[in-house]
Formats: sequence, structure tokens, C-alpha cells
Amino acid sequence: MTDRRSFLRSIFDAAVAAAHPDVVLAAHLRPVPKGRVICLCAGKGAGAMAEAAERHYLDVLKLDPSRLVGIATTRHGHGVPTRRIKVIEAGHPVPDEAGLRAADGTLKLAAEATADDLLLVLLTGGGSANWIAPVEGVSFAQKQQVNRALLRSGAPIGEMNVVRKHLSRIKGGRLARAGRHAAEIVTLAISDVPHDDPSAIASGPTVPDPTTLADARALVARYNLTIDDAVRRALDDPRNESCKPDDPAFARATFELIAKPGASFEAAAKVARDAGYATIELGADLEGEAREVAAAHASMALQARSEGKRIAILSGGELTVTVRGNGRGGPNQEYALALTDLLKDTPNVSALAADTDGADGGAGSASDPAGAIIDQATFAKMKSLGLDPKAYLENNDATGFFEKTGDLLLTGPTLTNVNDVRVILVD
Repeated sequence: MTDRRSFLRSIFDAAVAAAHPDVVLAAHLRPVPKGRVICLCAGKGAGAMAEAAERHYLDVLKLDPSRLVGIATTRHGHGVPTRRIKVIEAGHPVPDEAGLRAADGTLKLAAEATADDLLLVLLTGGGSANWIAPVEGVSFAQKQQVNRALLRSGAPIGEMNVVRKHLSRIKGGRLARAGRHAAEIVTLAISDVPHDDPSAIASGPTVPDPTTLADARALVARYNLTIDDAVRRALDDPRNESCKPDDPAFARATFELIAKPGASFEAAAKVARDAGYATIELGADLEGEAREVAAAHASMALQARSEGKRIAILSGGELTVTVRGNGRGGPNQEYALALTDLLKDTPNVSALAADTDGADGGAGSASDPAGAIIDQATFAKMKSLGLDPKAYLENNDATGFFEKTGDLLLTGPTLTNVNDVRVILVD
């Protein structure tokens, strides 16, 4: 195989395709209710989810357009044209005022639902940042500051969301509470979280939350987060406890996963197996510090190389970065940069690490890189330019490094999100 970069990209594309709303949503949509379909979407694939729902209800089921309403809140640059469901592009990973307005409109629509309506909630990863509705006493700026602190802390996404839920009027089951009075609530979700925990996807706006205010306070202490006094008071206020299983909000609420990281991981692994690679499949739920996971995977690759094996090492999940420098990047780029340092003297090895949503870290722009691809050309370019990957790692500047070597993977928004795809090929 001469073009390993194209092959690595085909593995990534297979993972994305297995979780695209156009492929996975329609089979799970409910029949037309007596009243309206109120469609509330959030996350990086929210626009594509809304478009697929419109196609099903308006074109296949011939629903009167006046009976379909809704708001889809997605990341800037991830919107698509829609007919009835309003698309609002909002901030991610740090929320902005567009997300504030969108969450307010979403809560109002939910509160309007009647017994004849279907409250259809469509979720993908990224919804936690897109729907921003601070609890009473916490300002928008203070909520943004909490998000920034969490992003720099190195906390896994599940722990970040524990804190977010207890500072929100929409997360932790509160969207279901807003619409509890009459309507059936159906949530269809594409999972981007390890182990597919419904309460972690978009911070669980329509499901019971097993975590508590005490858990949130403990995480603030563990990660030594700098927070305002108003935020500290909010985390002490019993009124901000999230919704538990006995809450009447869930009496007519159902939740269904329509795409999981595991299915995308299997689609990626099949491409490698079909090409004749023996595979080491580490699973779709890996967590941990990006550079530490990279070191473990590099060790596997070096062992396989020493034994003359032809293998593909595959992993999914969502890694983290504890930010100590002032560079740019995300966990996939940092993983790839750590591999570059560890494998730079190894022939016939290549790797891809990328986020299935098309953006790995970054500043919230649609042009952010999805990740990076490395191979012998990377190592040669690095040496010719005199680049020291360790120095870039210390500054958390993987983007800066791969800009110089030309190895950033730029896909643009994929309109779905089932966390990450990482592949190391040893030939």
C-alpha cells in the first residue's frame, strides 16, 4: 500500500459515515402526533438532525408544515439550510450569547407543548456548550469563566458536565421539567461519550441525573478551579439540584440512542481488517491524558515493528489535555504530536488521530483542524526544519507544530459527533 494517508482517511470517513444523521435518524422517528411536532436539537450535528427530521415528517409523512416547529442549536459553521426548524449557530467549546438566546427559546417552546404535541429532542455531542442557561444568581460571563476553567483543567468530559448541570436551567433533566405538563417527550441521541451514559450526552437535558451538588463541589475542589463567589453560592443552593428519577418530568419521557461510538469504531476497524491488517482494537471508550495514552500506543507499535508484524492499532474514546502552555491544539493533535516524538526513528509507521465532528479543540471555528496525520514525511520535514516535538508538547502547541510540517487534517464540519478515531498502522 503506497498511499497510507488516503487509507487512514478512509478509516476515519467510515467511522463518520456510520453515525451521520442522514443514515441513522429516520428509522427512529415517531409517528405524527395529533398536534405539533416540536423539534428541539442541540450539538454539532443538530443542523443535520433537524434537516433529516424535516425530510421525514414533511416529505415522507406529508405533515402539514405548520405543525412542525423547533430550534436547532449547533456550533458556528455547522448549520445547514432548513425549512421549518430554526437553526441557530452558537459558541463551542466556550458558550456565547447566541447559545444563551437559543436555550431561552428552547425552554419557551418546551413549556408551550400540549398533550397532543410531540416534544422531539435530538441531541449530539456539543450540546452542553451550545445550550447555555445559567441558574439564577450566576451571570453569563461567570458561566463562561467556569467553562474555560473546566476546559483547561484536564477533567474528563463526564466530570465537566457534572459541574455544568448544576449551574444550568436546561441541563440535568431540566428541559424535561420545562415540558412535563402534558407532552410526550422523545429524545433521540447520537452518543459522543465513553460508555454511552445518557446523562452525559449534552449534559442530559431530558433524563434523570445521578450526580449531585456535592459531586460538583468536590470536582471544583479536586481540580482547584477558580470560580466566582456567585458560582460557589449556586453550588451550595439546594434549588439547583438536578432532576432525579422520581421527578414527574419523566412520566412521559423516553430516551433512545441512535448511534454509538462503538458502531463507528467497528466500521473503522472493518476497513483495516478488510485491507489485510491484523488489528489491535482497544475499544471506543478510552479516556486519559493524550500524551500518556500515546506513549502506551507507541510502545505497542514499536513492539509490533520489532516482531515484523503488520498491524493496525485502533482506539476511540475522548482523551484530555491538562493545559500548561499557551499554544493551540486539541487532544488528538497532542496525541499525534507525542507519537511523532516517540516514533520518529521508526520506519513504515503512520497514524491518524481526529475528532469525528471535524474539530479537535481549537477556537470554535468551522476551519479548526479535525486532528493530524503523521508518517515518514512528517519525520523528514520535522528534521529538515529543526523542529523539536518535545518543545511543542511542553507548550501544548500541536497545531503550531503540524502547521509547519503540513500534517493537519482539515475536514470541515462532519455534522455528527461520536468522539475520536485514532489509528496507528505498522507495515
